Amino acid sequence: MNQKIETLVEKLYECNQHKQKITIAAKQLETLMPLDINRYNKLNIDESSFVDQMIFRFSKLQDTMGEKLFPSLLEILGEEVKSKSYIDRLNRIEELGIIDKSEWMRLRKERNEIAHEYSFNKDEVVDGINTIYEVKNELLSIYDVFYKYCYEKFDFIRKSKVLENTTEEIETIKEDKKFSS
Repeated sequence: MNQKIETLVEKLYECNQHKQKITIAAKQLETLMPLDINRYNKLNIDESSFVDQMIFRFSKLQDTMGEKLFPSLLEILGEEVKSKSYIDRLNRIEELGIIDKSEWMRLRKERNEIAHEYSFNKDEVVDGINTIYEVKNELLSIYDVFYKYCYEKFDFIRKSKVLENTTEEIETIKEDKKFSS
């Protein structure tokens, strides 16, 4: 397998892990959300850990997609990537119908605001946590669209042993007709 393909498969696998951890954390937090200052102050160590996990994995998923997956896909499609700016890459991914650039940039802004989660202003912290919880499914949906694009475009994705569980999920979703082609 060539290096470009290996990188794409490796980063898809990594993003699948981030997605899984976001989903687990969100499930554990659903009875607490939305947070308010009182609930935030009463989070136990496990609940606090799930908040941290959700924020960390949200950030990692978006970073990995923007910095690794998007360029990897463009390279495999035979496009020049190294000379393109981040915005030019996003524009091209948008042209392919994978993302809405304005949505992507909005999610990035939300993520950047929560990066300062340990500020002294607990209201800002709580607002940031609630925002990430609210928008997490938007980022997961963007990733799903990206994965679906790769799955449908490349045989090596469909045949990948590393991505086998995700491929099985895609096939199950297709069979349930919840996944539009």
